This record gives sequence, structure tokens and C-alpha cells, in this order.
Amino acid sequence: MTDSTNGRERVPQERHRGAVTLRRDSIPPSTADEKLLDSHHRGEWKTKDAWRALRILSEFVEGFDTLADLPPAVSVFGSARSSPDSPECELATQLGAALAGAGYAVITGGGPGVMEAANRGATEAGGMSVGLGIELPFEQGLNDWVDIGIDFRYFFVRKTMFVKYAQAFVVLPGGFGTLDELFEAVTLVQTRKVTRFPVILMGTEYWGGLFDWIKQRLLADGKVSADDLDLITVTDDVEEAVKMIVDADRAANGNGKR
Repeated sequence: MTDSTNGRERVPQERHRGAVTLRRDSIPPSTADEKLLDSHHRGEWKTKDAWRALRILSEFVEGFDTLADLPPAVSVFGSARSSPDSPECELATQLGAALAGAGYAVITGGGPGVMEAANRGATEAGGMSVGLGIELPFEQGLNDWVDIGIDFRYFFVRKTMFVKYAQAFVVLPGGFGTLDELFEAVTLVQTRKVTRFPVILMGTEYWGGLFDWIKQRLLADGKVSADDLDLITVTDDVEEAVKMIVDADRAANGNGKR
């Protein structure tokens, strides 16, 4: 099968499904998430969903147990399709190093592209680098710069880990998955489902059009308030982003040092 984005041949040879590794003909055509959420097989709801609930619980237990002793951390999101020499990957490497220098672990989705660049920057700077992988139809695998890696079956379990252990979200250029993570983070902060923390978009040229649309359409139509716009910061400056995270962290902890 060919990737329409870059023309490269993508033939899955290995897939990680939680603790299970599947290869070659053992790779199923669907993912655990797809089976759980598929409304076309209602007959399975009474026979299989109860067991799936136990598997979901086990993923939460594994994530909580593994990450409980993690130092203060920042979740970094961005495209898996970005080439290593792209501007966003260079920015992600600088960001990872700066966050490590400020005492933060870096959490990514553990894949290639921007995620790998952020993990690499953190690891090379002597910081802790975390990768939270997910079962996908085309397996990416955890990149080599991850110190602690967990492979999840279910997106919603993985998303909980991104939020629970992060003092901030930093979002670099990406696609649908990155947008999903961005707007979920903003919604959680807006609705006070989580304690307010910085949500930073890095790449003014990339994100500027989206932010302008939010102001010109959503704000103008009364779908969001002016205060909601303050939940997001757009910048190209790594130092500014890290300072914002450190200042917010210290303010949340009574202006003391972490």
C-alpha cells in the first residue's frame, strides 16, 4: 500500500497491541479501538465488551503504575510525517532540550517525525523522554530516543496519560491527530475538567490561519468568548514557551520552586 502523502511504500510488518507483538500474517485487519467502537457488531456487546472493560482497566493500571514517579513533564504533539530536517523537527529538538534543561520530562506519542525530534532533544540534553505509543493500522513503533515507553490499545486511555502527567501542552505542526489533541486539551481547560495549564502552539506561520479563523468566525459568532482565546498562546520562541510553562508551574505551586 502506498502512502498518498509522500509516495513511500508502507507495508506493516509488525504491530504492538499493548504487551502483545504481532508480525506478518498475524496482524489483524482492525485495531482494538475499532472493535470496541464498532456499532455494526452489536451481538458482541454482551459477550465481549465486559472482557474489554477489564483490558481497558489493565491499561489504566499499567499507565498509572509506570508514570507515577515521573518528574514534572510537558506533553509535546506534532506530526509523525515530518521529515527529520524539517523546520518543525528542528524546533521540536530545541524545545525538547530546553524543557529538559528546565527540569521537565518530555512526553510524546513516541512515534517518528516531530515526536522523535522532541524525544531526541530531551534525551541528548540529559532529560527524561517518554513515549506513549498507540496501536495503528500502519505500525509506527516507539522511536529510539524514548526512555520510558508504553504501547496502548485504546486512544482514550493514552489521552488520559498525556493530560494527567503534564504541566503543559506544546503543539507543533501536525495533522488530524495533532488537532484532536490540541482541541481536547483546550476543551478540558475551558470546561475546568483539568487545572488550567499552558497550551502553546509553536509555529506562527503554520497555526496563524487557524487562530485567525477562531477569532474571525468562532469569536465573532459568539461560539467562544474572548477569555477562551487566552487559553492558547502562539509563538515561534522556544525560550518564551518554556518560560511560560515554568512561570505557570511556579504560580500553581505557590510561587515556590518545583
